[in-house]
Amino acid sequence: MPRRHPARDDHHTSGSGEGATPPAATGEAGIGRRRFLGYVLAAPTLTVAAQLGAEALVPRQAAAAAPALIPSLPGPAEILDLNELLTLAALPTSNLITIRVDSDGTAHFALPRAEVGQGVTTSSAMIVAEELDLPLDKVKVTLADARPELLFNQLTGGSNTTYSTYTPIRVAAAVARGRLLHAASLVLGDAVETLTTKAGAVLSPAGALLGYGELAAKAAALTNAAVEVELKDRSDFRVVGTAQRRLDALDAVTGRKKFAMDLQVPDALPTMICRPPTINGTVRSVANLAEVRAMPGITDVVTVSTGVAVRGRTFGQCVDAVRALDVDWGPGTAEGASDATVLEKLRRAELPLVVPALPLLTKAVDARFTFHFSSNAALETNCAIADVREDSAEIWASLKAPIVAQEQIALKLGLPPTAVRVHVTEGGGSFGRKLFHDAAHEAAEVSRALGKPVKLMWHRTDDFRQGRTHPMSTSRVRATYSLGEVLTYEQRHTSVATDFGHGIGELLTSEVARLPVADATFSQTMFQLTQVSPYHLGVTTQLLSETDKGYNTGSMRGIYSPNVRCAQELVMDELARRTGQDGYAMRRKLMKDSRARAVLDKVAQAGEWGRTMAPGTAQGIAVHAEYHSFVAVLAEIDCRPATTGRKIPNAYTGPRVTKVVCAVDVGLAVNPRGLEAQMMGGISDGIAITLTSGLHLRDGHFLEGSWDQYFYTRQWNTPPELEIIVMPSNGEKPGGAGELAVAGAMAAVACAYGRATGTMPTVFPLNHAEPLAFTPLPTVPPVPASPTDGRDRTI
Repeated sequence: MPRRHPARDDHHTSGSGEGATPPAATGEAGIGRRRFLGYVLAAPTLTVAAQLGAEALVPRQAAAAAPALIPSLPGPAEILDLNELLTLAALPTSNLITIRVDSDGTAHFALPRAEVGQGVTTSSAMIVAEELDLPLDKVKVTLADARPELLFNQLTGGSNTTYSTYTPIRVAAAVARGRLLHAASLVLGDAVETLTTKAGAVLSPAGALLGYGELAAKAAALTNAAVEVELKDRSDFRVVGTAQRRLDALDAVTGRKKFAMDLQVPDALPTMICRPPTINGTVRSVANLAEVRAMPGITDVVTVSTGVAVRGRTFGQCVDAVRALDVDWGPGTAEGASDATVLEKLRRAELPLVVPALPLLTKAVDARFTFHFSSNAALETNCAIADVREDSAEIWASLKAPIVAQEQIALKLGLPPTAVRVHVTEGGGSFGRKLFHDAAHEAAEVSRALGKPVKLMWHRTDDFRQGRTHPMSTSRVRATYSLGEVLTYEQRHTSVATDFGHGIGELLTSEVARLPVADATFSQTMFQLTQVSPYHLGVTTQLLSETDKGYNTGSMRGIYSPNVRCAQELVMDELARRTGQDGYAMRRKLMKDSRARAVLDKVAQAGEWGRTMAPGTAQGIAVHAEYHSFVAVLAEIDCRPATTGRKIPNAYTGPRVTKVVCAVDVGLAVNPRGLEAQMMGGISDGIAITLTSGLHLRDGHFLEGSWDQYFYTRQWNTPPELEIIVMPSNGEKPGGAGELAVAGAMAAVACAYGRATGTMPTVFPLNHAEPLAFTPLPTVPPVPASPTDGRDRTI
């Protein structure tokens, strides 16, 4: 897969750190864009931190693009987006993020973000290794415990991790390198500017070599001290920008990687919860507590706020106990609700369109799109360990907002936050799910009720029926045009309310997001700071309305972007058809940004846009702009009967995406290989939510009960041809990438389907109205029996 990177020298001279010659004038007052203040902290071995201000967030200039006939004004997210907001919020506490160099020459960095499979521990290690001139295997990145003093600086979301931590990590590493050079200068008697660093050692002009390990204690400080450093020039990079394997890949595929359920906490026994048959139902009474407590291996049974908890020697015994419980359930928050009733509420909550269609002067494309609930379940089911005592508590879980978890659990337990320790473990996927600490909160509640440690795990069926979902939504679009030019574009996105109860990482914004009025403001802010139209479409308005808070929702990969972008790109195709233009050519003409145009051109060229294809097959193309990054996706689909009629037992086949070409520009790609993996995952997500992955709501509960019923992209529906093109780096820092490809892929696949069938799709996933390809599991008992026929179900 193509990668382009600037040429690199084979060696790197000092040029930075304490004692370095000041750089040439930058033309700006104070510290220039590459000079920063850092701290050396009092510690036995070298420990350093960054000290940043707003100058670390260098404004990005939009690349020049050809003016449109009817240009659109920039939207809010084109002025200040969610990524920049989160980064600005994190800056004041950047000096609390530290790097430590030990006597063995290893650099240790506790990353205040969550690793859930996206590869941020690897990319963070690469940044440290680059600026510190240290071999990558000598950098150890762990995940920081909850640290309330970090405030907004410990939230993992909005594709913000690398964007916000890139400069603080570099500054801290540069401070460490400067201190090591200074210590070596004292030992060797050579001037600092004559020394160089390479592969974890300091070299003198005479050939003397001192390892970082032997300098670590000498470089340490007795008191905190501020120092000024200059960061490396990009032309000197040897690690950042090169393709690297995931540092944890071998452990992951060999089973050695430790997730929450792999931890051995003394006396923490398996625990599960018997959950209600409808969403958020409540326990009225339990008829057979004594009998269940007497079941083999069961140590405890107790009623909690979300159901009835059972604790046993094994999870299998817990499953049996959950299935045996006889519970009288009270109503939930969505009693009797179905897809149809939710859709009716969405229609009533829809904001009106303003621009009328004037047939004598203009024509209009009018469309309404429906996007059904989709599951936020990750591959690793929801889980946590808790040990709650009279005056303290300790929690272990994969958490993307650990400060909120610590503060809310402390509030629930009646303990000061300092008495609650929250350890962040690595997670097996998230999709935004781990922004919420539902399992940790439950584990703490159960542990307090029992007075014993618990290892709580949700059943897979719990995840699908009571877990977080991407909310059902509609998009109403009207675009007016005349003489081949788009005059206005209106989009009214109406959604079941998205829960932003995690706030932006700490208790205050978390509680504000739950207030009856403030939560709507929070949602509107999130919508306006994330939605960017890449096209000049005349007078453009994109507005959000929300309704119905009876569902457990979350910010699943892109929050609103996949649905909003899909609707707009389908309308773009319809505008092209009605005005007699080529879809690619029209997009290119209306593109706001030259970087967006470049990725569009790249996929059109690499994917041979416009090539002759068989009837029932077609190409689709789309562009998505998000968090200072751009992606274009070209997808080819096969909708011929021989393909859609494929038969696979207990499965849904349908149309197949046969080819995808994706071009991505994130500015500076720290790890191109990791970026490619992110794009691949996002493309699979986009295919899934377009074609097959959705939840069916009936009688207050979801019918899907596990992955074998929720049809995520399977091998028989993935494209046999897939090309990821990482565009040449053209920025000083990386943009967001975690969610980038989902919206672009969804839109491209939907457009391809529309062109292949001759009908614009308006309901997603496409198979939602078809007969169920599975028999729904019963809601009582809430989980199925442990399977014994796994081999019989292999295909």
